[in-house]
Amino acid sequence: MKKLLLSFLVLFASLSSYAQIGFEQLLQAGPSDAARLVSAYGDPLFKGFGLGMNSGWTNTAKTMGFLRFDIRVTGTAVVVPQSARSFDVTKIGLSNHLQPADPANVMSPTFSGNTGNNGPLMNLFDDFGNKITSFDLPPGVLRGFVPSPQLQVTLGLVLNTDVTVRWAPKITLNNDFGSVSTYGFGIKHNIMDDIAGGEGDRKPFDLAFALSYNRVQYEKGLNLQPLEGSVPKDPEQVKDFSNQAVYGNFDNYLVQMILSKQLSFFTPYVAVGYNTSKTEFGIKGNFPIPTGVSGDQLSYTTYTDPVNIDLTHVKGFRADMGFQLKFPVLTIFASYGLAERYSLVNAGIGIGI
Repeated sequence: MKKLLLSFLVLFASLSSYAQIGFEQLLQAGPSDAARLVSAYGDPLFKGFGLGMNSGWTNTAKTMGFLRFDIRVTGTAVVVPQSARSFDVTKIGLSNHLQPADPANVMSPTFSGNTGNNGPLMNLFDDFGNKITSFDLPPGVLRGFVPSPQLQVTLGLVLNTDVTVRWAPKITLNNDFGSVSTYGFGIKHNIMDDIAGGEGDRKPFDLAFALSYNRVQYEKGLNLQPLEGSVPKDPEQVKDFSNQAVYGNFDNYLVQMILSKQLSFFTPYVAVGYNTSKTEFGIKGNFPIPTGVSGDQLSYTTYTDPVNIDLTHVKGFRADMGFQLKFPVLTIFASYGLAERYSLVNAGIGIGI
């Protein structure tokens, strides 16, 4: 289980590197512009992670039988389309306070974009057109793909039904990684067993209906202090910046129809379904945001919980096809899927009876 959580943390460590550097830079743009930049930058991450966590639940429509079980570990790589690997900073609704330093350099990498170079240099201005500061938009973190691991236990029940549980407790490695936890559940019912009365030789194939849900929670501390030499715009405002954190809650839902045919130890399958992924992602705590300049004197305003992105990043149909190889104790499986213009590759192993 610790290895699974470590896989989650490696993924989020990549994000937290951006959170530590990128978030703290982007917050200088103010809450509204920072939220737009974070949403544009993180869009393939949010979509890819949601699609990935909706993968790997099952590789057959056949149910297991009463009290039979399966423990499996899988991994999903979601391939991000080229069109989602960069964004135009002039087309995401930024205010006039934040502008690219070079009007000809407006394309910036997303989370899944070019990892070798920063995005364009951005200039921040106050209400009177005075330049406050400049910062580069961050580079990509994982070019072209988003990974996600899954660990689950499936148990066969009565009435041609399986239930699946995904769970990992909250774990914190250190301040650089933050903490992550996950839980989820699914249910699958073999409709063809109802029709054929459970007699295998009367079934031309297996056909099942499945529902699943899982949530991943992440949190990591931040440390954004006032720019050197800046003073509070209002002497009475909050000056405690010790409670800063970046957080993410990812809720994923999947409904599927699955068709498979067991051919000895080899079972191919196809599935069509509808998946949804909701993301709540942002920063909380008190943050000193530069808001003005008079002469050589910078001033800042304290904002509390300045960014909260709460969006449904995935909402649409998906199609999957794959196979499993089932031996007396060991199961090997793999699949390929399409959803939201993203490709999904999943593979793993399981043990059970």
